[in-house]
Amino acid sequence: MHVEQLTCSIGAEVSGVNLGDAARDDALFDEIRRLLLKHKVLFLRDQDITRAEHVAFARRFGELEDHPVAGSDPEHPGLVRIYKTPDLPNDRYENAWHTDATWREVPPMGCVLRCVECPQVGGDTMWANMSLAYEMLPAEIKARIEGLRARHSIEASFGAAMPIEKRLALKAMYPDAEHPVVRTHPETGEKVLFVNAFTTHFTNYHTAQNVRFGQDANPGALDLLRYLVSQVYIPEYQVRWRWKKNSVAIWDNRCTQHYAVMDYPPCVRRMERAGIIGDKPF
Repeated sequence: MHVEQLTCSIGAEVSGVNLGDAARDDALFDEIRRLLLKHKVLFLRDQDITRAEHVAFARRFGELEDHPVAGSDPEHPGLVRIYKTPDLPNDRYENAWHTDATWREVPPMGCVLRCVECPQVGGDTMWANMSLAYEMLPAEIKARIEGLRARHSIEASFGAAMPIEKRLALKAMYPDAEHPVVRTHPETGEKVLFVNAFTTHFTNYHTAQNVRFGQDANPGALDLLRYLVSQVYIPEYQVRWRWKKNSVAIWDNRCTQHYAVMDYPPCVRRMERAGIIGDKPF
């Protein structure tokens, strides 16, 4: 195994490893898990593995989850197919900085994403280190957001383009989740800035310390949320990965955000992702 760090803040490329083998080898899997906690996202090339091996490897981290909007492979539940073709419109959600499924009460622990087919140029994906984003916040901002909580919504994102009946049914199935603005990573103990494109508003901002009059509530909270969400845009927190067929990315969804760059239409881009059930943020 060879490990090459890709940036000073996030990401490493791992070579000399087959994930099909890692699905069966405890020591090899444990080393990959250790590297993931250290680098937050791992990249591998030339992973000519089967869907069954893809699912088996991801299941070493935990049970897999389906997505209520994106379709899964019928023979491999939990393997979500993210297929883009010239005939299908952009879904407007991948090409935004986000942490997967924070609209769930229990968001995914992480994901294993494999490229099946991609454009010759374009279609990169970027990741950002949200532990570092929190660490670098000014002290006065850290003090302001300590104890703050926020809502995350599938209705306001995936549901927004649906007819009202489908949108309301989706919200009934997945009511807006509430999470801490700063979560604690359950394995490393790091503090993580935990707001993203699915975050709609703070739920406990309206206190005497923050609001003098009711008129203060919305502008004050919105400005603060906009500032926090914007931290992911800082290049020093990011890594960018260029896909090739059979490339794989493994990321820790608890402490990262990612952005799929849609600069490739009218090309075909087919990705398959196994999302791993996580734990309730605290």
